[in-house]
Amino acid sequence: MKQSRFIGPISRAAETEPDAVPAATAPLQKQEQDFPSIIANLPATREHVAIAAGVAILLVVAVVIIAPFAHIQLGRVDAFIPVLQTSLTIVDFITAALLFAQYSIQPQLALLALASGYMFSGSFAFLQTLAFPGGYAPAGLIGDGPNTPAWIYVLWHTTFSGAILLYAFTKDARGTARPGRPATKGIAITIASVFAVVAGSTWIVTAKADFLPRFYAGDVGLQTPLGNQANVALLLWVSTALIVLQFRRRTILDLWLMLTLLAYSPNFLVAMIGSSVRFTVGWYAARCFVLIGSCMLLAVLLIETIFLYSRLASAMTLQRRERINRFLSVETVTGAIAHELRTPLAAITLNADSALSQLKSSPRELKDVEDILGDIKADIDRAATIITSVREMTTKTVNRTGSANAEDVGQLALRLLRHDLQVNEISVTTEFQGDLPDVQIDGLELQQVLLNLFQNAIDAMTSIRPEARRLRLKTSFDGHASVLMWVEDSGKGVSAEDRERIFDPFFTTKPDGMGLGLAISSTLIARYGGKLDLLKSNSEGSIFELALPIGGQRSTTSIAVAG
Repeated sequence: MKQSRFIGPISRAAETEPDAVPAATAPLQKQEQDFPSIIANLPATREHVAIAAGVAILLVVAVVIIAPFAHIQLGRVDAFIPVLQTSLTIVDFITAALLFAQYSIQPQLALLALASGYMFSGSFAFLQTLAFPGGYAPAGLIGDGPNTPAWIYVLWHTTFSGAILLYAFTKDARGTARPGRPATKGIAITIASVFAVVAGSTWIVTAKADFLPRFYAGDVGLQTPLGNQANVALLLWVSTALIVLQFRRRTILDLWLMLTLLAYSPNFLVAMIGSSVRFTVGWYAARCFVLIGSCMLLAVLLIETIFLYSRLASAMTLQRRERINRFLSVETVTGAIAHELRTPLAAITLNADSALSQLKSSPRELKDVEDILGDIKADIDRAATIITSVREMTTKTVNRTGSANAEDVGQLALRLLRHDLQVNEISVTTEFQGDLPDVQIDGLELQQVLLNLFQNAIDAMTSIRPEARRLRLKTSFDGHASVLMWVEDSGKGVSAEDRERIFDPFFTTKPDGMGLGLAISSTLIARYGGKLDLLKSNSEGSIFELALPIGGQRSTTSIAVAG
């Protein structure tokens, strides 16, 4: 039997350790309920942590390999800085634009702080290129040649790490702006402030470079002690931001910001251990690490945005289909009943009035009462026949052929609800037998049934503590003609008086429910010759059982859509 356990992401890998749900995710969950889903509030899952750990190991291994050769002098490639840092500038500005877009959806000061950090990084990277000797001019286009680029480098990494620190300390605070014009105003103020700081500080390190301490004495090959001191200070500054993020880490964004800072660290570490003299192995490698670090968050933002869009599109499609199904079922049944029953009900009313009139007359006229009561009974029978015919009108005989792998459909349904499971901090376990025969049911309809059961389970567990929320999907083959699926939750359960009516149309225990989800689900399964049962329900949770016929066991019995 295949088993897997996860919170949110779908995985078939066997795992034995239970999922730990951090208590610190409570503010995040509340925030998720109030704002749309963006990467800034998506919890980091085991899958994300594993990928990040792999990337971190690769970075550390690269540093260990490069460090012994960091002091080796290589040839001077003047095009290296313009090409690399122009690319870095473009990457950072695109990242800042995406973060501003996230802020426009969910206005939080932390997102503004982080976006400003990437604007600082992109701006100073470009300005250092202009000031770098040999980049666009032998002595640089701005500054004094050797020292201005070094000071811009210090400003670059100081402001970037400072912005991440500000993000880490403010990311749990709720913004007061709402999506729209107030958010646009916040973005405009942030951009203006960043450019003002960049312009002012750049003017100081270019026009007033002679009044500042010097990093190089004479040329780029002779560094003053200030160079190593600056690298030590910057490494401590970056490490501080990294440690704060580690203790406050909850989201995917936090996780990859930590990796970005880790990728920036060799920029200072290699220079301290080896040499910060320009055009050495360590110098070239350190700047490549910075570019890698800048690209990380951009790649994650793009990938997660695509995933969010995909989940949103799937959710909208399923929601639209469910809304149409509910609307058609209710409208068809109620409209038909109202139209067809009007005539016999009117006749019953007329006959009842006639009978009452005769009984109230003096003397009473009883000779026609028997005929009138007979007419009333006939009209009642006619109404019953109409109800039966309306029910038959809303039935469907299964003529379509279709088969599906129950486990694949279950995995897909869980994947579609991955975000809801993450937000509600629900630990999900799958126990699949594997190698099951295909079931004789349309895959989309089985998916609808499972989505309904999963959503009901999520709703049932909202009132219990997060660490006790567990959802389990199990499959088995009875060895004869049916594949069995069990959906088990740890919710509050269904009361004893409601269990007999749980599959009745229009019966619901939810304040905003329509009472059609389980009724339609039961109908869909019965239409194919299967069965949906509430196997168990108590204060420890509920278990729903699906018995699905395998190929060749399909039923052609007409079943009412509305139950």
